[in-house]
Amino acid sequence: MRFNNNKNREPAVAGQFYPSSSSTLRNELEELFDGAVNVKTSQPLRALISPHAGYIFSGEVAAAAFKQIPANKNYQNIFVLASSHRYTFGGAAIYTEGNYETPLGEIPVNKKIGKQLLASSSVFTEHDASHLYEHSLEVQLPFLQHRLGNDFTLVPIILGTHSAGICKKLAKALRPYFTPDNLFIISTDFSHYPSYENAKLADQLTADAICKNKPKKLLKALEKNKEKKIGNLATSLCGWTSVLTLLDLTKKRDFEFKQLAYKNSGDSQLYGEKDRVVGYWAIGVYEKAVFEISPSEKQEILQLARNSIARFLGEEIREKRPEKSKNSILNQKAGAFISIYINNELRGCIGGFAGNKTLREMIKRFAVSATNDQRFDPIEPSDLDNMTLEVSVLTPLKKIKSIDEFELGKHGIYIKSGLNSGTFLPQVAEKTGWSKEEFLGRCAKNKAGIGWDGWKTAELYTYEVVIVKDDQEKTS
Repeated sequence: MRFNNNKNREPAVAGQFYPSSSSTLRNELEELFDGAVNVKTSQPLRALISPHAGYIFSGEVAAAAFKQIPANKNYQNIFVLASSHRYTFGGAAIYTEGNYETPLGEIPVNKKIGKQLLASSSVFTEHDASHLYEHSLEVQLPFLQHRLGNDFTLVPIILGTHSAGICKKLAKALRPYFTPDNLFIISTDFSHYPSYENAKLADQLTADAICKNKPKKLLKALEKNKEKKIGNLATSLCGWTSVLTLLDLTKKRDFEFKQLAYKNSGDSQLYGEKDRVVGYWAIGVYEKAVFEISPSEKQEILQLARNSIARFLGEEIREKRPEKSKNSILNQKAGAFISIYINNELRGCIGGFAGNKTLREMIKRFAVSATNDQRFDPIEPSDLDNMTLEVSVLTPLKKIKSIDEFELGKHGIYIKSGLNSGTFLPQVAEKTGWSKEEFLGRCAKNKAGIGWDGWKTAELYTYEVVIVKDDQEKTS
């Protein structure tokens, strides 16, 4: 393998770890995805931990990871973090000289982001040799191409560090890019060379520690495996620095780790020796579910809002007695915003945060208030037949110290300065296309009345929403 005249990074392990023929590779990937377990979840995917052995050993586990990527998902960038097997150096190397290639085609590298990272922190370096023959990053790429085509840009990062402190610095530099628009792939195998049963025990301990989302827990688990003096155990996690960097990115934040699939090389039908094995886990990282609202609760929320509006406008409505179950979302303390559409045009949007009120009380109150939103013509009884509703259920407010904690499109913002305050729901960002600065500036100026830059000295709070709406299509 060499760098070609365009300085693209050509395949180094095609024909060894996976087929070099594009048609054979496509067929094998198809079979791997068909045979991989399917773990269904509606939670947004943010990162994957995937193995990097030969496909005959770890392919099904890797496919279980990449199967979590929603079909036709359009990510801005895919960051792949892989720990070097050949070089040791004090940070991480980003390749910016060209694109990456596999038998399935050329993958554009986001050289702009690479150069931004190189300029932002001394922990990033240009170390092209570490990319040249490294398999742990390369073997992830055909899975991405199979799932996403070649319509994504890559940020390839090889870690040469063996320092937990450097991992923390890497995470700090990467944090601005850890957004819903980007996906992070973390490449690692688990235990190396213990017996089949010992591998299962050690790998479960390591995976459980990772899923606690605490860097110190992972380091303790790796040390615990060492102390057990398991026969032939060379390492519990060959890509531990890449995984640790991920945990430094996600710790103390609202993410959930899910174990998707496990096998070790002893499970290979053709080459599965049981005395010396390597372990493979697929783990997904997702945004935590804000509220669990069942389909029946969603219908009850909409019906409650609709009945409250109709009754206020003089309609005779017989309402069922509410269930007394404390587990019902309607009986929990939660804020709400009610949006009323007439013939698909917004005619009212009013709401507030919970305080000591239940969601049921909030919906009744603000559904009525939204019928007379001063920005629009009042809702009339004749409008009811053409009315559709959207109810935003709000999580409790969370005070933040930095706008780095605010994710555009995921969080709503509440700005408070003295007696002045204002808020924008998360969906405002999607509907307007504003940048983070525009979102904050407009909220500060137009909602809180404290000027465009007022948010910079105000108290800032974030919250999330679950949107419950009628099935009828509404305009933005």
